[in-house]
This record gives sequence, C-alpha cells and structure tokens, in this order.
Amino acid sequence: MPSSVQRKRIRKSPADRRAEIVDAAATVALTEGLECITLRRIGEELDVRPGLISHYFPAVEDLVGEAFGSAASAEIDRLVPADRPDGTPVQHLARFFAHATGEAYDDISRLWINARHLSRYRPVLRDRVATQEEAWRGRLEGLIREGVARGEFRTDDPYVTTIQILVVIDGLGAHANTDTSNRPPAVMRMAVAIAERELGLPSGMLTRLADELGTGPVGAPAATGDDLPAAGQPANPT
Repeated sequence: MPSSVQRKRIRKSPADRRAEIVDAAATVALTEGLECITLRRIGEELDVRPGLISHYFPAVEDLVGEAFGSAASAEIDRLVPADRPDGTPVQHLARFFAHATGEAYDDISRLWINARHLSRYRPVLRDRVATQEEAWRGRLEGLIREGVARGEFRTDDPYVTTIQILVVIDGLGAHANTDTSNRPPAVMRMAVAIAERELGLPSGMLTRLADELGTGPVGAPAATGDDLPAAGQPANPT
C-alpha cells in the first residue's frame, strides 16, 4: 500500500499566532475591504479553523479594529519613520509626499475611506480610527517641528500647518475609487504646494528633492533655477 507522509504542523506561540492573524486580516482589509474580514475568511487565508481565530478574537469587531490599526500604523512608519537617523527634515518631508500622493497611495486611501464610513456604526473601529488619526498628526507635526528647530521650515503654528497638509491629502485621497487620470498636475500637487507655502520653502523644492532621493514624482514637474536651496539649508526669508 502506498505510504503517505503527514505534514508536521509547527505549533506557534500565542503572540506569533495572534500577529499572524492580524497580518492576514490587514492584508484582506487592504485588498478586499474591512467588511470582508470574518472569522471564516481569515481562517481560510491561514488554512485554520474559524474557531482558532475566535479563540484570539471572540468578537470580529476587535479583529477589524486591529487589522485597520496594523495597516495604518505600517503605512505611517513607512512614510514618516519615528526614528530618522539619516537625512534632514526637508528631505524626509519630500520623501513623505513622494509616497503619500499618487496611485501608489490609493490602497491605503481606500482603506481610510472604508474605515471612516464603517466607523459610523462600529464603536471599536471608530476609536481605532481616532487613535490612528492622532498618530498621523503627531508624527507629521513632530517632523515639522524638528524642521523649524533646525531652521529648515518656518511656520508660526506647526500644528495648524500639519492639519492643513493632512486635510488636502485626505481630500485628494477621497477620490481613490474614481478615475483621476484627467486631473490637472496643479491639483495633484496641491498638498505639496500648501506645504511649501506654509513652511517657507521655494515652489518645487520638495519635488526636486524627491527626484534627487530617488523616491519618485510628487506631482507636477519641479521648478528649476538658482532659487532652489540645497537640502538642509534654511528656508527662504521673506
């Protein structure tokens, strides 16, 4: 009789298993939507029984909140790392805009649209959305304050400037589900233009720096000329 070799399952620690479940749910959230997170769906994703998922998350709403938080936290860590040993604040801001605008950011924009809509009816998710919004504001405001302290940015109120930037990014991201191929470059570059204006930077500087850093386009073509200071130099006086 033919013999069969039974695959040996590796028993994971509770922490590793929980992290695996959250990672799988975050992937489903980004690719399919938060509504698609169910105990059965995540069980299928991991090839385990739904009962194992419910052991760690008895209420699926808790898993939905964790999935959103995990995906949103990973994105902010990529866009504005908490630890920034290399580069200047203006370079980090240029990198932020290069990754936070355009088609590459559409998946996370869709997730935020999805989460904000569902949070009207789901208290756990609503609390998590508020936490992540605060984290985004704090991380970007911290970068702006660092730039002000180093003389690279100039603004009377870093908090207000942060809100202005994020409101425009959110407004542009709200159209992630629609065709924006005909959107004028000036519109695509609105968040960058506001940041440059409010932080005392020359128009086009952040786009130019993003190109130099190899992080991709930020919107419209950068301005050129001797009026663009080198990275790390103080903002233009007015």
